[in-house]
Amino acid sequence: MDAVVTYSPFVLSGIRITVALSLLSLSVAVILGLLGAWAKLSGSRAARRIAGLYTTLIRGVPDLVLMLLLYFGGQMALNKLGAITGLWRHIELDAFTAGVLAIGFIFGSYMTETFRGAALAIPRGQVEAGLASGMSRFTLFHRIIWPQLVRHALPSFTNIWLTLMKTTALVSVIGLEDLVYNGYAAGKATRMPFTFMFVVLLTYLIMTAISDLGLRWLDRRYSAHVRAERQA
Repeated sequence: MDAVVTYSPFVLSGIRITVALSLLSLSVAVILGLLGAWAKLSGSRAARRIAGLYTTLIRGVPDLVLMLLLYFGGQMALNKLGAITGLWRHIELDAFTAGVLAIGFIFGSYMTETFRGAALAIPRGQVEAGLASGMSRFTLFHRIIWPQLVRHALPSFTNIWLTLMKTTALVSVIGLEDLVYNGYAAGKATRMPFTFMFVVLLTYLIMTAISDLGLRWLDRRYSAHVRAERQA
């Protein structure tokens, strides 16, 4: 217990990196997911094919392989492109940026299908009625599409977010000092790897439990009118 008390501040200091990495990766994933869903539902055959290729390839490759490819190969590709175009000299892609881009890129493919399915669940008649009543596209999106899109997407979104948060543990292999990296280092220094990995396990459980409670509250909020209609 003395070793746990001594090293716990060091281990838990990785929470900041883990949370920041999770939130930024989620932001990238949501943006890519919305763009991908729009492309798959658009009338452009080229856009649908590009989005379909993106989701098929990304979901078929292991997350760790993609992360290593982006960390090493992405940096080389950017520097070669800069040398060819002359727009920049050298770009150093740090582990945190590589982790955000890799995880966001990976989970953007899952978000694409989540938002696409949620959009298809919205009755087409409501959109047509909104346009017929003279609503602008912004008002239509804000009052009709977005609330229903969130409600239909939240169950899948919750699963993706919880999985994404756990996937951030992979960044420890590229040297980012997150929760897992610090826990492993403390376990190695004290020769108590099981003890500190158990601390990491409990920390992840607490973070995912808090996230689950928050998203359940959000789901209840967006589904309140549906429950009221069923009770009426």
